[in-house]
Amino acid sequence: MDYVRRNQQIANSYYNLGLEKAQIRDLSGAAECLKKSLHFYKYQTDARNLLGLIYYEMGEVADAIVQWVISLNLQPENNRCDYYLDEIQRKPGRLEVASQNVKKFNQALLYAQTQAYDLAILQLAAAVEENDHYVKAQLLLALLYLSQENYTRAGKALHKVLQIDRSNRKALWYMSIVKENTGRAEIERQKLDNAFSHSRLEDDDIILPPTYKESTGGQMVLHMFIGVILGIAAFTTLVMPSIEEKLNNEHNQEIIEYSEQLSQSNIQIDQLESQLKEAEGAKENAEASLDSVVSDSNGTINQYASLARILQAYRDDDFQTAARIYASWNPALITAADLQPIIEQIHADMAENGWQVLDELGDAAVGSGDYAGALTYYDASLRLNGDNPGVLYDKALAMKSQGQEKEADDLFGQIIESYPDTDYASMSREQRGY
Repeated sequence: MDYVRRNQQIANSYYNLGLEKAQIRDLSGAAECLKKSLHFYKYQTDARNLLGLIYYEMGEVADAIVQWVISLNLQPENNRCDYYLDEIQRKPGRLEVASQNVKKFNQALLYAQTQAYDLAILQLAAAVEENDHYVKAQLLLALLYLSQENYTRAGKALHKVLQIDRSNRKALWYMSIVKENTGRAEIERQKLDNAFSHSRLEDDDIILPPTYKESTGGQMVLHMFIGVILGIAAFTTLVMPSIEEKLNNEHNQEIIEYSEQLSQSNIQIDQLESQLKEAEGAKENAEASLDSVVSDSNGTINQYASLARILQAYRDDDFQTAARIYASWNPALITAADLQPIIEQIHADMAENGWQVLDELGDAAVGSGDYAGALTYYDASLRLNGDNPGVLYDKALAMKSQGQEKEADDLFGQIIESYPDTDYASMSREQRGY
């Protein structure tokens, strides 16, 4: 068996395990299994699509889109992620909400760092109100409630997280703190003790022997007297020491419990301080997520979408459409390592063949009166081939038609200086008036 086939089998095993965990809402465990599956075989698109769904369910929209775009590039046909991306494209409001939530989470981290906990709670409460599946925001909100000893609200936030991801380690740890401080842990322990304890023999269960006979009056008095004496003696020798010992034990136990509570409080304070430091470290990751989830035309999501459209245009053998999208594309925002070889191939093809098409698109835009669009195409053409006086001249005319006289004259002057023996230099002199 070759290594490729063996890696595929291992990847499929991890995918099946991740699918089982996802079905029982063990999302953290499922994500770990799916990452291992992709580590062994990156073309396992089912694992990548499911990982994107898990990210989306936990409120990480940007990470989900990255996985789906990579999956669509690896398997363009009959890929379920095409449906997911189309759904997001059809409802742009989702991206806006995700963008605003990341901004609120980022601002809450800044407030928490400066100990403005009330402001941080307000930001996080607004974020989870928009999307109660935003797990990172729910966890940070619960942590801030714990720092204020508001265990009821912290428990509600953690309960929501555990409904989404029942094996989330941070949520389970925070919930244990909530239970210890609300008495819930003791109640659960008592329920377990009662469930496994045996019934004791009650007084009513004692059966009198058949040889028992009633005593006469004198015997009864004598027996009562003897019973009182024996009862006093038994109480003094047997009961009193046990009562004293019990009282001493209870007193010692109270001292131990108070000491443990004081120690536990100190431990919790240290743990909360450690969690806040961890939140400060997570600030950089949140800022990176914020950069990747923006709704403007130059946002990271739109650049991934533009890449997908360019690849589709290549598959449709529509080079003009690919060049048109390439003119306003900003691939610098795409940082996924798996996509870099594809981007380099697109750059190389456009540098060789695309600048002429972009120049023609600019001419067509000028003919329709769209001078701003024409400038976009001319600039893209010049980025691919800057040594082209014809494109420079066309750009200068478009700028002049748009009212940018000074910028157009500067460009005409550049043509005259750099290409003095060409027809474009003569036409530029006429445009300059000499």
